[in-house]
Amino acid sequence: MISITQFQKVGVGFMGFGLFFLLFGVLLYFDSVLLAFGNILFLVGLTVIIGLQRTFNFFFQRSKLRGSAFFLGGVGLVLLRWPIVGMVIETYGFVQLFKTFFPVAFGFLGSLVNIPFLSTLFNKLAGSSSSMV
Repeated sequence: MISITQFQKVGVGFMGFGLFFLLFGVLLYFDSVLLAFGNILFLVGLTVIIGLQRTFNFFFQRSKLRGSAFFLGGVGLVLLRWPIVGMVIETYGFVQLFKTFFPVAFGFLGSLVNIPFLSTLFNKLAGSSSSMV
């Protein structure tokens, strides 16, 4: 089992609150203050969980520069009070950053869920990693 330090638990809390504020900001018709606060908390939580060096290495890998530019540019636009445009650009960057992780997550969900239709759907999504390009 993976041991989590107290510092990483604080990071999980930051990420949880960040996701809550992002969801709440979207539900309140893209409230720019809530979205900006959610983005900041999410990025701080990610940095606290995996560390500053790993965060920097993740965002600035040569293969992920385009996704990082769109994601961080979207965060910047949200901070500059362009919430709808910023969230659209940020979502595109998020998909570009994590496109290699989606098949793994769908495969895990397919093995976790024992509902016939959903497990077939998740297993099909997990097997087709080329469709995420």
